[in-house]
Amino acid sequence: MEVNSSIRDELVLNAIFNPHTPLEDINTPEDIVHKDNVNDKVAAEMKALEIDAVNSAQKGDLEESLNLFNELVVNCPNYPSGYNNRAQLYRLQGKNDLALQDLNKAIELSFGRGKAASQAYVQRALLSKENNNNELALEDFKKASCLGNHFAKAQVTAMNPYAALCNQMLSEVFARIYEGKPDL
Repeated sequence: MEVNSSIRDELVLNAIFNPHTPLEDINTPEDIVHKDNVNDKVAAEMKALEIDAVNSAQKGDLEESLNLFNELVVNCPNYPSGYNNRAQLYRLQGKNDLALQDLNKAIELSFGRGKAASQAYVQRALLSKENNNNELALEDFKKASCLGNHFAKAQVTAMNPYAALCNQMLSEVFARIYEGKPDL
């Protein structure tokens, strides 16, 4: 099966900016562009700019990457993926307040649907977890899960207190068996 370059580019972008998300969670063509007011030529230029921004970040040139993402957002203000990816860059820079603003904008622009929304929900959930707000994190993971995000589904399961208790009990049982202690 041959993969065309735009799908391959999406796989690379997804792997870089969402390293914990499975590779199959790539953007579909309808997610790549919010088609209401962007034509195909602009879409191609926009994707090229986005790829350049990602490549700059990969090379460690975060300032250039930010400049390119800013240009993308200015030129295509209705493109949710641009905000989502810039948010990831902000997170790498420790600018979580700016990241949160971009994630909220990505979710708003995507109407909470599609891969850009799914990835934005996951990033927002991770920020919530980082701030010890597990309720908000779980809410966003559930939203991303409903959009088909496999990482979010795993997080919803892991954050379930009953599942955590069950896992803890199983770990204790296996530890006792491993140590040769009798089961209680």
